[in-house]
Amino acid sequence: MGLRTATAVLVGRAVRVAARLRGGGSAIPGNIALKIDPGFLERTIARIPDGVVAVSGSNGKSTTTNMLAAIMRQHGLTVFTNPSGGNLPQGIASALLSEVSVSGRLDSDIAILEVDEGYGTRLAELLKPRTVLLLNIQIDQLNRYHEPDRVAAMLGRVAASATEGLVLNREDNFLVDLDQRIPARDGRAVSFFGGVPALVDAASHGVASADRFGDSTVAPGSRPAAVEVVALEGARAALDIDGTLVSVKLPARGMHYALDAAGAAAAARSVLGDRFKPELVTRALDTLETVYGRGELLEVEGEQIEIIMMKNPASLQLNLDSLEGAPEQVFMAVDEGTPDPSWIYDIDFSALDHVDGITGSKAWQFAVRFGYLGIPVGSVDLDVKAALKAFLALPAPTTGHKVMILNYEQMMLIRKILGFKELEGGGQP
Repeated sequence: MGLRTATAVLVGRAVRVAARLRGGGSAIPGNIALKIDPGFLERTIARIPDGVVAVSGSNGKSTTTNMLAAIMRQHGLTVFTNPSGGNLPQGIASALLSEVSVSGRLDSDIAILEVDEGYGTRLAELLKPRTVLLLNIQIDQLNRYHEPDRVAAMLGRVAASATEGLVLNREDNFLVDLDQRIPARDGRAVSFFGGVPALVDAASHGVASADRFGDSTVAPGSRPAAVEVVALEGARAALDIDGTLVSVKLPARGMHYALDAAGAAAAARSVLGDRFKPELVTRALDTLETVYGRGELLEVEGEQIEIIMMKNPASLQLNLDSLEGAPEQVFMAVDEGTPDPSWIYDIDFSALDHVDGITGSKAWQFAVRFGYLGIPVGSVDLDVKAALKAFLALPAPTTGHKVMILNYEQMMLIRKILGFKELEGGGQP
């Protein structure tokens, strides 16, 4: 295997350099490495001393993986993690290429890996996670998953693969009793995270969990939580961790981000045991950079622009709910990465009083919806560069900053157009 692994690493790295020179992110380097050495990913990850933490769910995977990796680093661990979006086998393999030796050795104590729901079962077989953190099950990518029940079944198999720890969101009606619906495993500890009822109830549309009918006697919010969101103000939250209160900075406003932080803290607590120090959660999250497009603020020509990514109905609704008043200037871009946007007819758009411009191949579908709602649209232009140029040419807002609401593919394209060419891995967001 030595020569095959060395060849996979060297060829994969060469392809990765070529991808960087083109200014794009790609799973192709990992794909090629795995074709040369099919066991490269499995064998490399298996050598990591503290094993794998798998993070999955419909929304919040990238943000929570980023948070958890930061918490682990504050505890002194060397962490390998996949970049946001690189949550398929080839994306993880691409991320490995920049860090492994030619012999396939990885100098890390632990792997914190975002895992795509659809590939979760296969990745669990390959990576054999010691700990699994599941965030939520929401209406997501109906072209891939069809029904939330199918996602629940897939994530149930991922949960069952955890050997030492399973961390679940007690506010999600699919996850609140998942531990009771999978085979028991000796030595596996189950813990929960959540929020106090007043905060969950105060969210305009709750926490956007998908409906589950008739087969559960356990109510969301009813399980005891090791980590609980107890206060939320703007982009800061207070977490109760086993009776210790800590304050943390969130990537952006919203209860969904606070629950991501609680999930990350709960997973760190599960993995580290007696080594876990709640105060290091504050230190980690207060200095953490935002993941691409998840409440990110970009500075363009002296102006700050907030990037809000909409991946599915839940992410769009929760981000709209978290806006502090209708933005003075707002721009939307949606393309074929959202194959069937008919779900927008279930979205409450009352947080917006207008949209300055819409672009992308699905622009007219959104414009029609806004027309029915009586929300004025300044312009619709399918030429993304021209539409973006017109929006940026607007005078700076008198209050707040420009806001862009983008699907994943348009978010990556527009960041590149604006000159932000950092790589993301090749997978689903």
